[in-house]
Amino acid sequence: MVARAPVVGLDLAGRAHRSTGFCLLAGNGTARTLVLHDDDDIVRRCRSSRPGVVVIDAPLSLPVGRRTLEDRGGPHLRACDRELLLRRIRFFPLTLGPMRLLTARGIELAARLGTTGFTVIEGYPGGAQDVWGIPRKGTDLDGLRAAIARLGIRFLSDVGAMTHDELDAVCLALVGRQFLEHRAEALGDPAEGLLYLPGQGRPFGPFHAGANDAEPSRPARTNGAKRRRRAGLPGTTHPPSAGRSSSPSYSGAASSRRRTLRRISSRSERE
Repeated sequence: MVARAPVVGLDLAGRAHRSTGFCLLAGNGTARTLVLHDDDDIVRRCRSSRPGVVVIDAPLSLPVGRRTLEDRGGPHLRACDRELLLRRIRFFPLTLGPMRLLTARGIELAARLGTTGFTVIEGYPGGAQDVWGIPRKGTDLDGLRAAIARLGIRFLSDVGAMTHDELDAVCLALVGRQFLEHRAEALGDPAEGLLYLPGQGRPFGPFHAGANDAEPSRPARTNGAKRRRRAGLPGTTHPPSAGRSSSPSYSGAASSRRRTLRRISSRSERE
């Protein structure tokens, strides 16, 4: 079954000399993490892992209307980025400083993996952690480590020794698992590029901690198509391989939404 295939999560760095977190989540629930660097090593690891999907933390597409990353006159945000803004999920725009390097590397690596037959999707560990209601690495690394340690995963690596890159790679792999199980949520315009976040339910199996542990927070139900029309976003379609979950609702008139969008756009950051 495709849903039981291994999943690879890649917390990609903008430059090869910086650490890229790699997580291989097997179909039986075991996970191994590594720190990789150059693209050749990343591709070799993916090929040997034979994953059902590779989830990369990097923008894998440009906004419609932008020809290149150096195009100063093109748009800076994609439809999926604007959706993140509406959800108050912080991120760095792909045209901002070092994000250009990450975007260029991500697009090239995704194309390279795609030519070998792998399914490659874009993920965002910070956004996934917000959806699950667990800390981001930039705010509480120990809290993130503790939350991941409680997941229903049999780690072949010492969670206490994992780097923040490896922890983020684990979260990406969990989103990839939901993608294969038709439970991930796709944000954006398919013609431009989709970003996947967790859908409904626990990220992977039961928690090891006590029965009183709360389930990670989930978005509230709303009419997603109506909300996107009011926000001026294109309608989002979901391919057969991607499930659909609900989205947070927002009150107020369309003009208020646009003012909010402009205000939070000026201080958005991707962690």
